[in-house]
Amino acid sequence: MNLKTEITKIHYAEKPKGILFCILKLCSGFYSIGSGLKNFLYDRGILNPQKANAYVISVGNLTTGGVGKTPVVCALAKYFVEKNERVCIISRGYGGKLDNKKVNVISDGINLYYKADMAGDEPYWLAVNLNMCAVLTCSDRYKAAKYAVKNLGVTKIILDDGFQHRKIYRDLNIVLVDSEKRFGNGCELPAGPLRESANNIRRADKVIVVSKNTNHDAAEEYINELKKDFNGDVIICKTEPDYIYNIMTGEHLEKGVEITALSAIGQPEQFYNFLENDYVIKDKITFDDHHKYTAEDIKNIQGNIVTTEKDAVKLALLGRENIFALKLKTAFDIEKLLK
Repeated sequence: MNLKTEITKIHYAEKPKGILFCILKLCSGFYSIGSGLKNFLYDRGILNPQKANAYVISVGNLTTGGVGKTPVVCALAKYFVEKNERVCIISRGYGGKLDNKKVNVISDGINLYYKADMAGDEPYWLAVNLNMCAVLTCSDRYKAAKYAVKNLGVTKIILDDGFQHRKIYRDLNIVLVDSEKRFGNGCELPAGPLRESANNIRRADKVIVVSKNTNHDAAEEYINELKKDFNGDVIICKTEPDYIYNIMTGEHLEKGVEITALSAIGQPEQFYNFLENDYVIKDKITFDDHHKYTAEDIKNIQGNIVTTEKDAVKLALLGRENIFALKLKTAFDIEKLLK
């Protein structure tokens, strides 16, 4: 039995049961106390967030796993760059080898200084896919923000996964919710996927419901349901498959061919569902989120390997020519989000 797989099943079960869930539920009580105390101190003004000398936007979520923050962060950064703003994305740098107690400049908007294994897959992907936008990693987002303003002349800061990082003041607080996974079983870690109580969604200024599907009717219905609890703007972000390309050559993969689907992301089911519409999947290989790939992981896989863009930045280091990545297209109303 893979313990992590079993825990994930519990996180998204409608009515979880069993000894393991009872043990996890007991641990959740202690986690909830710690999370609740931190929020109490900030909510009551006993602790105060520190202001950076720039406009700060936080893009975060209430649950663990891949809700879809990175494409939203990327779209926001591109929007501000086109407005001639000096933009910086600050990430914790999870999964990278760099010391994230320090401020690490992954990219200054022009030069790329680290590869995916050092920077972490998400910061590296952002740095590669964005021009004229700096990408920094540091566990202390305020420390990184000060560095960005002082040394890079930044005017707009986007916190990637910053909702729980309350040390830094944000001018706009955005929370993303997956239209299908939502808040799982409603429990906090480790019994459920929640990083803090779902009621804290009221702390957000705007909510984005991410619909990773080709039919978005269910997501629209959920938005109407969510609006009953959240007294602010709730908008939809439509994420759909675009095309599949070879990560070495850029060549597109024709539909209908046989593939091996490979991923190490928070919610792999949605990735596999996208592929099943147009390709013949002979095998699905799933690793833990942020898995560090080695040549051994893929040496016995023959034929076309299709993975996510997040995984592709790490797999590219292995030099295989049969690896393809799924390009997604993301659409949401940025103007409405920012007004």
